[in-house]
Amino acid sequence: LCATGTMGYKHREADHDQVLASLAAPNFLIKIIPHVDGSPRICELVRYYLTDITLKEAWTAPAALDLRPHVMADVAKLPVLDIVSAVHFKADLTLGLGEVVHDYLADRGRLAAVANKLEKAGA
Repeated sequence: LCATGTMGYKHREADHDQVLASLAAPNFLIKIIPHVDGSPRICELVRYYLTDITLKEAWTAPAALDLRPHVMADVAKLPVLDIVSAVHFKADLTLGLGEVVHDYLADRGRLAAVANKLEKAGA
């Protein structure tokens, strides 16, 4: 456990149009899958959308965030200055298929060649 967020329960109803607009916006994730030897095999930025959204209820409330040191995700070092907003919602939705926006390993052959040249040049 490295982050815990809490918020008041059903404090005030959120603007449904704003929540629907935020759910319709694109979402991003970084997909990292290592090779059997531990080297990177897949490292991609993926964009996906939520579809078939039926918003049932949405609430906003005061919130708090507790960040803890963790060996694999030391988010506690992040400077959280203020909680901007917190929203709790219930919805039926479909997680759409993703599309690769950027493949970080596509140029690894070219990058390896540049690294070799730099190494030979003594840089």
